[in-house]
Amino acid sequence: MSALTLQQAQSIIAGSLAASKAAGFKPMGVVVLDEAGHLKAFAREDGASMFRFDVARGKAWAAVGMGASSRVLSQRAKDNPNFFVTLAATAEGKFLPQTGAVLIQDASGQVLGAVGASGGTGDEDEQICIAGIQATGLVAG
Repeated sequence: MSALTLQQAQSIIAGSLAASKAAGFKPMGVVVLDEAGHLKAFAREDGASMFRFDVARGKAWAAVGMGASSRVLSQRAKDNPNFFVTLAATAEGKFLPQTGAVLIQDASGQVLGAVGASGGTGDEDEQICIAGIQATGLVAG
């Protein structure tokens, strides 16, 4: 069983922020969590608001906790809002099923963790997460 390394987490963040800058997005916060939802690395660009960490972490925590991208979770929340409100309350506010986080997988499909971003639209956040994972040679799930 492989584990996400700090070097990989930092590389994901660097790749995500490079993709954000190249696309001209607003200042971002990017968080990487391991497979158990523990913080591995985080960066907040100059000018990003104070909420970037909490939002990015909530998206990534939801993704790794449910084993699905936050885009998928966002749709599931629309289809079953009572369950997701209860789940967010049970998770003491750490669970945010909004587009902008994806699973980090190795080549065999094993989930190593999740990366979440906050600062742009959900689509922009998701786009830079995928770019960061791919730049590191891992698989976005």
